[in-house]
Amino acid sequence: MNITMIHGQNHKGSSYHMGRMMAQKLAGEEEITEFFLLRDLNHFCTGCYRCIEDETACPFYAEKKLILEAMEQSDLLIFTTPTYCMAPSASMKALLDLLFDCWMVHRPKAWMFQKRAVVLSTAAGGGSGAAIKGVRQSLRYWGVSDIKGYGANLQAMNWEMVKEQNKQKVERDLTRLAKRIKRKNFPKTGIKTRALFFVMRGMHAAGWDSSPVEKRYWQERGWLGKDRPWRW
Repeated sequence: MNITMIHGQNHKGSSYHMGRMMAQKLAGEEEITEFFLLRDLNHFCTGCYRCIEDETACPFYAEKKLILEAMEQSDLLIFTTPTYCMAPSASMKALLDLLFDCWMVHRPKAWMFQKRAVVLSTAAGGGSGAAIKGVRQSLRYWGVSDIKGYGANLQAMNWEMVKEQNKQKVERDLTRLAKRIKRKNFPKTGIKTRALFFVMRGMHAAGWDSSPVEKRYWQERGWLGKDRPWRW
């Protein structure tokens, strides 16, 4: 199983260790590709809107392209983020902002509908669920249906300070989650994703686009007709 891991931090803290634990239960080291934010993408979206006309016009396209290519080649996407102020880390949010043109309301990528994802988050106190929700929303609008989340409130500043009993619980929980993932050979596009697709399809058919480029994008793929991105 090929896995792309995107860490919402540079340091190897609790969220990172959970992500590694998860990935190693599913794949060999040679099948795991990792990106660290900010190291591999150190930019915020400037709102220039150039990506609406042409994704390659984004001033940070070269870095985004590397991440997107790895994601496309993967069977599973793993996102890890610490919880900052009841939300994903700023660097994770920056990546999601920079990929807003992949939302169905703009120009979704057909291969996104074929992906599975896991979102992992840790918190010293509480709020890991809210951080997971922030990442899950973008994935859903990209077209990813099969999204699993796991959060752990660890009462510790780093992985070394986490109590052994809490580490053991995380290990057990992620083992169960890995088994659920292994049982499924291929993702299915769920009814919620399909419903969202048809809402967006109606908007594009009506010409409610940010740019004419978006409607042409949908027309060229046959999505305004009978073709669907989840049929392959």
